[in-house]
Amino acid sequence: MGDAVLVEAVLLGARPLDPDDVVAVARDDVPVALAPEAEQAIEASSRVIEALAGDDTPHYGVSTGFGALATKHIPVDRRVALQHSLIRSHAAGSGPSVEREVVRALMLLRLATLATGRTGVRLTTAQAYVGMLNAGITPIVHEYGSLGCSGDLAPLAHCALALTGEGEVVDALGNRRPAAEALDDAGLTPIALREKEGLALINGTDGMLGQLLLAAADLRRLLRTADLSAAMSVEALLGTDAVFAADLQALRPHPGQAASASNLRAVLTSSGVMASHRDPHACTRVQDAYSLRCAPQVHGAARDTLTHASAVASRELASAVDNPVVTVDGRVESNGNFHGAPVGYVLDFLAIAVADVASMAERRTDRMLDVSRSHGLPPFLSHDAGVDSGYMIAQYTQAAVVSELKRLAAPASVDSIPSSAMQEDHVSMGWSAARKLRRSIDGLTRVIAIELLTAARALDLRAPLTPAPATGAVIAELRESAPPPGPDRYLAPEIEAAVQLVATGAALRAAESVTGAFA
Repeated sequence: MGDAVLVEAVLLGARPLDPDDVVAVARDDVPVALAPEAEQAIEASSRVIEALAGDDTPHYGVSTGFGALATKHIPVDRRVALQHSLIRSHAAGSGPSVEREVVRALMLLRLATLATGRTGVRLTTAQAYVGMLNAGITPIVHEYGSLGCSGDLAPLAHCALALTGEGEVVDALGNRRPAAEALDDAGLTPIALREKEGLALINGTDGMLGQLLLAAADLRRLLRTADLSAAMSVEALLGTDAVFAADLQALRPHPGQAASASNLRAVLTSSGVMASHRDPHACTRVQDAYSLRCAPQVHGAARDTLTHASAVASRELASAVDNPVVTVDGRVESNGNFHGAPVGYVLDFLAIAVADVASMAERRTDRMLDVSRSHGLPPFLSHDAGVDSGYMIAQYTQAAVVSELKRLAAPASVDSIPSSAMQEDHVSMGWSAARKLRRSIDGLTRVIAIELLTAARALDLRAPLTPAPATGAVIAELRESAPPPGPDRYLAPEIEAAVQLVATGAALRAAESVTGAFA
C-alpha cells in the first residue's frame, strides 16, 4: 500500500463552496469544518434571534406558525415545542430512500447557508451538522415529498429530525438504524431546537442544488465521452473528419461546438481506417449523415447548456437561502429566495440536452448495424448472419433507453400544484426535475456505452485496416472485459462492462492517454 494521503477539510464560511467541494464531500466523504469567520457570523445572528425570542410582537418563524398558519401567534412557553413540531410534521417523505451522495450534498449545502450567519441558528446547531457529516451518518430521505418551494422541505426535515435524535439514518458502515443510536455511537449529542432553528434547517433549495452539482460533474465527463464514441462511430462508418476542421467550426463560434470538434479531431488523428478512403476517386460519398457530420453542433450545444447551468449553480452556492433571514444590519425579514425556479429550469434544460445527445448516439449505432448503411460491415455486426444476431438487441436496449430519456425531457418546472391552503400557490417542482435528471444521466451513460461497444466491434471488423491510436487504446481497454467479435454470446455482461468504462471515466482516460486531456 502507498502512503496515506492527508485529506484537508472543506472549510465553510470563508468563501462560497466550489462545486468540486460538494462532490468531494458527497461522494468521497471529505471532512468539513466551519471557518472562524463563519462561527463569528453564526453567533452574531444567533444573538439577534435571542433578542426576539421573548418579544410579544409577532415575528415569523420565531413567534408565529408557518405557511398558512403564519398569522397564528405562539406564546413564549410554546416556541421551542413549535420548532420540534415543525420538523416532525415536515418529515413526511414517502417512497424509496434517495442516494447517500444526494443526502450528503443537501446536508452540506444547508450547512453552508448556516455558515453565512444569515439564519439565526446557534453555533452548536451548525456544529451538530458538521459532526453528523464527518461521522458518515446519513439520514433516510425519501423520493417523494418536495415541491421545490419553500425549498426542499421534507428532505431537509428528515435530516433535521436526525439531528434531534429522531428518525432513521444509515451509519458509516451502511447499517440502517435509529438516529439516536447512531449519534450516541459516534459520540454526538442530539440537539434541542431553539426559536427559528427548525425553520432555518428546512428552508432551502439544497436538495435540488446538490443534485444539479452532482449531475453537472457527471455530465462534463459524459459529454467528453460522447465525443469519443462519436469519433469511433465516424471512423467505423468510413466517415470523414474534414467537416470537423477548426476553420469550418469557427464559422459558427459557439464555444461548446469548438471544443467538441477539437476532441473529434484528436481522436481520429493518424487513423488507418480514415486514411483508407481519403482518396476522392475511391470515395464517392458527398457528405455524411447528420448524426456523424453534426456531432459537434449537438454535443456543443449540450456543453453550452451545461455551462449555463453551472453558472446558475455557482450563484446558488454564493446564496444564503432561508426565510426569514437575519440581514447584515440585524433585521429579520421575510423573503421569497427559497423558490426553486432558477435551479428547476436548468435541471430541466439539462434533461433536454441529455435526451438529444443520446438520441444522436443511438442513430449512429443503428447505422453500424444496418447493412444498407454500414458500408461493408456484416448485418448487425454478426459473426454468421442468420445464425447469429450480433448486436441487434443491444440497439433495442439503447433505443428503449433513448425513448425513456425523451419522456424524462418533459420539463417538471412547467408544472405547479398549490399547497398550504393556497399560501404556497406556486411551486417550482425543482426536486422532481432533479430526480429525473439523475435518471437521465444514468440513461445517457448506458447509451454512450452501447455506442462505444458497437463502434469497437465495427472497427475490429474493419481489419486489416487499423484504427486511430486513441481509438485503439479504448478498444484495448474494452477488450479486458468484453471479448472481440465472434459467435453470439451472453451480451448483458459485456454491455455492463462498457457501462462501467464510461461511468468510471476509464474509456475517456484510455483515449486521453494518447491525445492528452480532452477539451
